[in-house]
Amino acid sequence: MKFAIIKERKNPPDRRVVFSPQMLAEARAQFPDASFVIESSDIRIFSDQEYASEGFEIAQDVSDADVMLGVKEVPMDALIPNKKYFFFSHTIKKQPYNRALLQAILSKHIEMYDHEVITKQNGARLIGFGRYAGLVGAYNGFRLLGIRDGIFDLPKVENLKDLAEVKQELDKITLPNIKIALSGTGKVAKGAKEILDHLNIKEVTDDEYLSQDFDEPVYCLIDVTEYNKRIDGHPMDKYAFYKDPSGYESDFMKYAKVTDYFIAGHFYGDGAPFLFTREDAKHPEFKINLVADVSCDIDGPVASTIRPSTIADPFYGYDPVTESEVEMTTPGAIAVMAVDNLPCELPKDASEGFGEMFVKHVIPSFFNEDTDGVLERALMTQDGKLTPRYAYLQDYVDGNE
Repeated sequence: MKFAIIKERKNPPDRRVVFSPQMLAEARAQFPDASFVIESSDIRIFSDQEYASEGFEIAQDVSDADVMLGVKEVPMDALIPNKKYFFFSHTIKKQPYNRALLQAILSKHIEMYDHEVITKQNGARLIGFGRYAGLVGAYNGFRLLGIRDGIFDLPKVENLKDLAEVKQELDKITLPNIKIALSGTGKVAKGAKEILDHLNIKEVTDDEYLSQDFDEPVYCLIDVTEYNKRIDGHPMDKYAFYKDPSGYESDFMKYAKVTDYFIAGHFYGDGAPFLFTREDAKHPEFKINLVADVSCDIDGPVASTIRPSTIADPFYGYDPVTESEVEMTTPGAIAVMAVDNLPCELPKDASEGFGEMFVKHVIPSFFNEDTDGVLERALMTQDGKLTPRYAYLQDYVDGNE
C-alpha cells in the first residue's frame, strides 16, 4: 500500500505535517509492506531535502498513491477521486463553511477518514494536536499578561525554534502572585499544565484555592465535577453528565470570584451548561481579568470569547458591561487570547508528536485487518455515501441544516 504525504494548500499556510522524516522512516521500518511518497512542498516545517535524506521519493504528482495523509482541509479542486484521505475535515459538527467540501468528497467517491474521529472503542481520541494547543495556549496567556501589565515581554512562539526554546523563555520571567484556574483533564489541559509546572507554579487543592490567599502564584486544576452541579442538588456523576448534561447547571462562579487568569482547556459537549455567561461576567464579584481560551468555542461556554483571534493578532479585550470587544488594556476589560489554531505555532514538535501517535494507532490498522476497528470508526464516507456512523450528517450534506 502506498501512502502520500500531501502538500498543505489551505490559507493561511499551515507548516505542520502528519510525519516528520525520522518518524516516517520508523514507519517504513515497522511496516515493510507500506511505501511512502512525499509531495513536494516549500511550506512544511521539514524540507523536501530532509525527507530525501531519509531515502523518500519527492514528487510533484502523488496521484498514484492509495492513501493521502494531510493535516488541514484539502481544497475541493485538489481532491483526487477514488482515494483514501486523512485530514481534519471540520464537518462532523455540521460546520456550515465546510458543507461544500463534504459534498465534494462524496461526489468524488473519496473514502474520508477524519483525524478527529480516530478513536478508541469508548470514543476517546487516539491522535491529535491537543497537547501542543495547551502548551502554546498557556504560554500565550502569560505573554498576554506580561504585555498588558508591562511586567515582562515574551516573544511569539512562532519566532522560537521549538518547545525547548519556549521553556527557556519562560525561565526568564517572574510572575506576580496570581491565582490560575485550569479547566479540563484531557491532552489540552495536560499541555497547559506542563507549562504551569515548568514555571514551578504551586498546584493547590480546590479547597485551598477557594478559601485561601497566597504569597506566591498558584493554580488549581478543575474538571466537570467541580465546575458543574446537579440542579436537583444530588451528588454529581461524571459519566451521567457526559451522557446527558441537561439536568445540570454551572458552578463555576465560585472559581470566578477568586481567579485572576483562567485557562480554558476543557472539552465542551453539546447541551452542557456554559461555564460563565455574559451575565455572570457582569457580577460585581467576578474577578477573572485574563482568559486563555484554548478550547475556543465562539459565543459559547466562555462568555468573553466572542471571536477567534489569530497568530498574527492574538489578543483582544472583552468589556463585560457592553458585551463588546475593546482594547485589552481598557479598565474593567477581560483580556482574551482565543487563537483557534495554536499548534501551528509549534509545527516541528506538533508534527513529531502527531506522527508518533499515527504510527502507533493508525498505520497498523491497514495491515492487521483493522482488528481494533480504528479505521472503521473514522471512516465517514464510502462509495459516494455517508457511512452509517455518520448518517446524521445527511441533512447537513443536503443543505437542510
